[in-house]
Amino acid sequence: MKTVVSVSQGSGEYDYDIETSFLGQPFRIIRIGTDGDLSRAEAVLESVHPQADAIGLSMVHDHYEVGREQLEHPDTARLEACVPDKPVTTGAGLRAILQEWAVRHTQSELGHFFDNARVLFLNGQAGYRIARALSEHTENLFFADPYTDFGVPRLLTSLKQLETYTSLTAPIMFRPAAVKAVETILRTPLYRLGENLVKGSLHHAVSEAHVIVASIGDLENFTAKELDGKTVITSRVTDAAMDWMRSRKVAMVVDYSPWLEGRPVGVNVMEAMISAALSRTPDQLGPDDYLDVIQSLQIEPRILYPNGYRRVNRFAFVIHPLSQQYLTKTPPLDWVANVSPPVVMNLVEKAIAYSPPFIYSKVSGIRSPNGDEVEGWLITVGGTPREIMAHGPEFTYARLLQAAKLAKKLGAQIMGLGAFTKVVGDAGITVAKRAPLPITTGNSYSASGALWAAHDAMKKIGRVSIGPSGKAAGKAMVVGATGAIGSVCARLLAKAVDEIYLAAPEPAKLLALKESIEQETPGAIVHVAGSAERDLADMDMIVTATSGAGKRILDIMKVKPGCVITDVARPLDIPAEDVAKRPDVLVIESGEIQLPGEVHMKDIGLPKGIAYACLAETIVLALEARFENFTLGRNIEWEKVREIYKLGLKHGMKLAAISGVNGVFTEEDFERVRVLAASEEAPQAEGSSTPA
Repeated sequence: MKTVVSVSQGSGEYDYDIETSFLGQPFRIIRIGTDGDLSRAEAVLESVHPQADAIGLSMVHDHYEVGREQLEHPDTARLEACVPDKPVTTGAGLRAILQEWAVRHTQSELGHFFDNARVLFLNGQAGYRIARALSEHTENLFFADPYTDFGVPRLLTSLKQLETYTSLTAPIMFRPAAVKAVETILRTPLYRLGENLVKGSLHHAVSEAHVIVASIGDLENFTAKELDGKTVITSRVTDAAMDWMRSRKVAMVVDYSPWLEGRPVGVNVMEAMISAALSRTPDQLGPDDYLDVIQSLQIEPRILYPNGYRRVNRFAFVIHPLSQQYLTKTPPLDWVANVSPPVVMNLVEKAIAYSPPFIYSKVSGIRSPNGDEVEGWLITVGGTPREIMAHGPEFTYARLLQAAKLAKKLGAQIMGLGAFTKVVGDAGITVAKRAPLPITTGNSYSASGALWAAHDAMKKIGRVSIGPSGKAAGKAMVVGATGAIGSVCARLLAKAVDEIYLAAPEPAKLLALKESIEQETPGAIVHVAGSAERDLADMDMIVTATSGAGKRILDIMKVKPGCVITDVARPLDIPAEDVAKRPDVLVIESGEIQLPGEVHMKDIGLPKGIAYACLAETIVLALEARFENFTLGRNIEWEKVREIYKLGLKHGMKLAAISGVNGVFTEEDFERVRVLAASEEAPQAEGSSTPA
């Protein structure tokens, strides 16, 4: 039987003595904790090394390799010198493989998990291999070494900075005399006072991180408020450690340590066992030796959820002021507006359009029924629609790309474009090509939300019966049916309404669309016409989806009372003055979405927890971990409209509100349309008796 002894600088309360089988050989493994006493560890090593076939050193510094620097810690070297004739290891060789594999395994298993994540290393030198692997997925790497080494309230913000820091401090930190001096300084009252003054900087860094790489012991001083929702990459996660993580509301733990006999074992122990089994020193072990052991024992990183499945993804969404009046509601511009003539606010509006993007609101508390969560940021660019349209597309592109860089720095994994930012130029295509993260305009869910709202509005008004399947027993028309959005709406409406009328000045395209819909939806009744005028008066629902901004699309005075019109064109097809002429008709701009969870977000002009459909699309994609360019350009794909609708339902999205040109419709608005429509039809019914 071969014997491996693990001598740890940790507590002796976790000591054990077990027998097991390893690589077909019997082994005895003994752990002896020395409670941080280096002299005691030396004495233990001298007493046990004659009976040991290999020795592991635990809770000591590795001999680090950072960039070109090879760092030999004097305390570790001192302990190694106590065992001149037996293999002795800290597990550095195996640890490097398992650490890097933990990152690659998690990224592969969970898909884009580390993309743009803000990762904090409490010891960057110890986690250098992890940092190198993570650098392939995120540039947001932060290292607390200056704080933990010297109490300096400064984070290193790149691998290059860590390497430079190491090359400058290694001659000091890794000399025996320097180590003693630093330990003495750390115990002085003056240092403790300085530490208390700068402690907040490290706690703030933990709060702002998404992933933390640290030993479990290094996390003990942090609270549930700071660790809530975080992912921790660490080793030797016991049941007690999981209980502690649970109490701190940690979302996910990646444990890269191997397990043996139902317990996590130190990487130093495993490497010592490999050395003993193969009769080689750690320096003689090669990649094949490690790979054979890892595969034969089926060792793989563990992804753990202390409080049940919980994954937190991140998004950003770009907003902008919709008018000069929006600017007057923002301090200190509200004061300027009150004391200045209109010409001054015109100048302010122009100046604000050139301002750099800034964070308007942090968004949190969005939680899918399946346990997925998202957090995000609303990022404001300053241009009003008038200013955006007054400049060329490149003007807005530049600001959106600035916003994308900010979003990436914050940790967002996808960014959505709101309001007029998504209609400028080629509707997001150029921005997506240049941006450092995926982009979506949200138009797929906007189209879906508008039709969803129209269907619900028809039910609320009650002028059309809805069958058990949800299909309306009425007639619907799509104006601009051969366009990108129009064709999507036509395909969806064919599944929701008894008869559908397609209007567009392109006969051949209309015939092709009709044929396609009839193949996709057997039994659909589809009519086509070159214009809307002929059949307008018979429609129960009308969808306008043209690209003819500024042109009169239909004569609203010919629409029958109680009709529901959904305007999905941007800019809108039906002007506000036309809407005002027909209080007996409901003209819908959009359907707003109720987000799942306890949502925390600044006011965006909607009730608490409710979002515009384009924002909801970005959130749905983040919940689903679909970090890809989803809706771009003016050619919306109906398959994506259907897909985002289904994904929204999966994650608990609900239609929350129906909006028109004057905002969200109330129950009184629906009642008004019901009453007016009924009263206008009554005289017609009375005068329609057959003459004698």
